[in-house]
Amino acid sequence: MRDINELATQVGSVLKSQGLILATAESCTGGGVAQAITEVAGSSEWFECGFITYSNASKADMLDVPEALIVRYGAVSDEVAQAMAEGALANSNATITLSTTGIAGPGGAVPGKPVGTVCFAWAMAHRTFSERLVFQGDRHAVRQQTVAHSLAGLLRFLEQ
Repeated sequence: MRDINELATQVGSVLKSQGLILATAESCTGGGVAQAITEVAGSSEWFECGFITYSNASKADMLDVPEALIVRYGAVSDEVAQAMAEGALANSNATITLSTTGIAGPGGAVPGKPVGTVCFAWAMAHRTFSERLVFQGDRHAVRQQTVAHSLAGLLRFLEQ
């Protein structure tokens, strides 16, 4: 796993060079991505805000995630991750967003979604990409891997 501070610094450099402003929409990471970003000096030049939407109600209220989407697919789904990223874009001044929603454990597993399941999404105007991964380890390890992957995924998203 790449160093989170190194990834956050690289994200900042790329966003700044492209004139982009980031917002995060986080569930299972509880603001961990935003914390990693704001550890980077000068991040106010390229970071707008972070939405910590841990409950389903907050996903609907703050990010306009349709409740029907959560009921149909579950909060930990590609569909909800995409809606979270797009909602963060619509409800901020950001030009690019990322989202995380997952099951960090030790409980919470459901059929087809074991502990460690995390859905990610990255969004810009007219383009959204999502993916689902299953990480191994305890709650802390899953959350750390999620933060690192969300930042690395943002760099990949920007290369597309």
